[in-house]
Amino acid sequence: MQHFYAWSGNRIKKWGLVVIAALFCSIFLWVERDNAFSVFSTDKGPRALISSNTKSKDVAITFNISWGQEEVFPILESLKKNNVKATFFVSGEWAEKHPNILKEITESKHDLGMMGYRYKSYAKQDIAQVKKDLLYAREVFKKLGYEEMDLLRPPHGHFNKEVLTLAEDLGFKVVQWSINPEDYRNPGTQTIVDEIMKETSGGDIIVLHASDSVKQTNEALKTVLPGLKQKGYEFVSISEMISKTEAKSSAVK
Repeated sequence: MQHFYAWSGNRIKKWGLVVIAALFCSIFLWVERDNAFSVFSTDKGPRALISSNTKSKDVAITFNISWGQEEVFPILESLKKNNVKATFFVSGEWAEKHPNILKEITESKHDLGMMGYRYKSYAKQDIAQVKKDLLYAREVFKKLGYEEMDLLRPPHGHFNKEVLTLAEDLGFKVVQWSINPEDYRNPGTQTIVDEIMKETSGGDIIVLHASDSVKQTNEALKTVLPGLKQKGYEFVSISEMISKTEAKSSAVK
């Protein structure tokens, strides 16, 4: 099974991404840009959203959580203080252990997506194992009271054509990102701030983390959230971004 790892370094340059994808599209996935979204695509088949293509000032800030329970609370507080709605992608295993935190996230009107059940790369597993993991995760979230879980971020951001096809067949919308300051490496608060503030533009999806391994993310948010607002950006959830983009795309047809 061929593997494809989503680029997860710094900001992916639009033209650079197209050039890189062109070099490898005969073997792996390729990048498609239509009127609505920038996506990783497989011959215009299964897709993974990386950003919105519409000319707007919307940005989506997302958080991955796979373990721990300490860092998420100050992050939720910072979001509340700045009146920002985010999207949290959590593993089913973490959700089972922390249903009260999950409840706080959703009651604060943040979007909720999943990262399967166990936080293990899908590109390193047999597709049958991936399907088993996704179906089990779906059942876990249903038991926790979350019936509509259609947003999926593959663990580690790793996927390939088989994974995308399976996810689509199961009714998931795969969501990646276009801005990644690699806060999980704890590179320094100012480094995280500079990367986001310098590289973010309208339609971007920012990936951050709220697991206990991150020690500088919340401090960076104290500058990033008001800073992006001051630049005129509006924070939206992934569901809002998809809804608004699809509506705008339909209107121009």
